[in-house]
Amino acid sequence: MSQKSQTYLVTGCAGFIAARVAALLLEAGHRVFGIDNLNDYYDVSLKQHRLDRLSALGERFMFAQLDLEDRSGITRLFADHRFDAVINLAARAGVRYSMIDPHVYMTTNAMGSLNLLEEMRRHKIKKYVLASTSSLYAGQEMPFVETLAVNTPISPYAASKKAAEVMAYAYHYLYGIDVTVVRYFTVYGPAGRPDMCIFRFIRWIDAGEPIELFGDGEQSRDFTYVDDIARGTIAALKPVGYEVVNLGGGKQPVTLNLIIAKLEKLLGKQARIEHREFHKADIKSTWADISKADRLLDWRPRVGLDEGLKACVDWYVENQPWSRQIVLP
Repeated sequence: MSQKSQTYLVTGCAGFIAARVAALLLEAGHRVFGIDNLNDYYDVSLKQHRLDRLSALGERFMFAQLDLEDRSGITRLFADHRFDAVINLAARAGVRYSMIDPHVYMTTNAMGSLNLLEEMRRHKIKKYVLASTSSLYAGQEMPFVETLAVNTPISPYAASKKAAEVMAYAYHYLYGIDVTVVRYFTVYGPAGRPDMCIFRFIRWIDAGEPIELFGDGEQSRDFTYVDDIARGTIAALKPVGYEVVNLGGGKQPVTLNLIIAKLEKLLGKQARIEHREFHKADIKSTWADISKADRLLDWRPRVGLDEGLKACVDWYVENQPWSRQIVLP
């Protein structure tokens, strides 16, 4: 990334990952224009909490409440502002909910991405970073490497992300837009999403409520700390042509049972567990091969699991009683 000050469009900037990307860019002296539709998929007070922290970083942060699906609004945005690059982190997330409302996943994740690419073409903006997902690797041999064929997604969420990836390739091929697709692996950290397991486990253990655990808890994930993901996303601004890059922990995947045990120790409380049937659209295990990120972006994760989980618990405790009142989806 260039050392001179740049202006970046960061979509979904009230979201968990995008808020950290925006913060790191601002701290590096850049300008960030953030957009987010502030939808109520999960508690909007958490999104506002992240926005307030970004606004406190100074006047180089600008924000507009705007939906990627609002084609005329996106057109006006690009007409009114000049961006050096677009970092598209806005998305409808969550594998299970995508089976309940698949249409909004396709319109946001695929059509929303297309709306951005079309304005980039019109305004000759040459760098696009697209957030994608490890969910695309379902059924493949681990550790997952970027050269694997990912043509058999098992959820509408994963399918919508695949659509966004291949449309970005088309715009790279036709119009010379430089594209880095970053596939994220189970991101966690302070102020994380309340529909994801770390936040929910902390809440349930702290409150003495039963943990809702799908399957036997031996399913495992390549957990990756949010600041590491944010650094990798910013590193992905490097010109690459068109590349897909895994951003993950890169180590042996960790079971949910081990996560629960570590959180019990940090909170000083015993978990109560209620088992549910394993969900058909879930992946049993994820594990990223991150050698390409190391080679291409000079990126590797820095924050270990114990340090990251402690930061999650510390944030939760420090933000009580509000953090206890955040509504779980």
